[in-house]
Amino acid sequence: MLLETDAGNITIRLFNETPAYRDNFIKLAKEHYFDSLLIHRVIADFGIQSGAADTRYAEKGDNVGWKGPGYTIPAHIVPGLFHKRGMIGSPRKPDTKNERRRSDGSQFYIVSGRKYFDKELDELEEQNNYKFSATQRKTYKTVGGSPHLDGTYTVFGEVISGMNVVDKIVKVETDRQWRPVKDIRLKRVTILK
Repeated sequence: MLLETDAGNITIRLFNETPAYRDNFIKLAKEHYFDSLLIHRVIADFGIQSGAADTRYAEKGDNVGWKGPGYTIPAHIVPGLFHKRGMIGSPRKPDTKNERRRSDGSQFYIVSGRKYFDKELDELEEQNNYKFSATQRKTYKTVGGSPHLDGTYTVFGEVISGMNVVDKIVKVETDRQWRPVKDIRLKRVTILK
C-alpha cells in the first residue's frame, strides 16, 4: 500500500498474521477513509500517528485524535511481531477505559523509535511484566524501536520504503498534544497489487 503524505511517500505491507487488521485497513483505504486526514500525533523517539476522523477538517488548536470509524478491533498480539523501527501498529484507549485492550478501528502509528541499552530493556521487562526474546533484544539495541509497547499493542504491518519520510516527519515542531504545528496530511492511501 502507498501512503502519500505532504512530506513524501511511504510504502507499507500488511501482515497476513493479523487478518482482521489487514482486511480492515484495506476496506478503509478502498472507501478513501484515510484521504486528507492529518498526521495528528508526532512523538520523537517513538513515531507518527494518523487515521483519526476528527482531523479531516480540524482547525488550528483543535484537540484531535479521538474519533475513529465507530468500532474497535480485538487485540491480536502475534509472537514475533514486535515494535521494531518501521513497524505499524494500532493505538487504543488506556487500560483504565479499555480493559479488553481493543484497538482503534482506523488509527495507526508507524514506529521510528530509538536504540535501547540492556539496562533499559531490563527495566521495561520488570515494569511491563513482559520478557523480550533474544531477537527483540538484539533488534532494539541495533535497529531500535518502541519496546514499551510490546505485548499490549497490535502490530499489523511494516514500512517497505519511505522511512526517510517518517524520520523527516518525526522531527517537526509539535504543540503540547504532539500535534504538528504545521499540518501534515495523509493525502491518499492507495492499494498496490
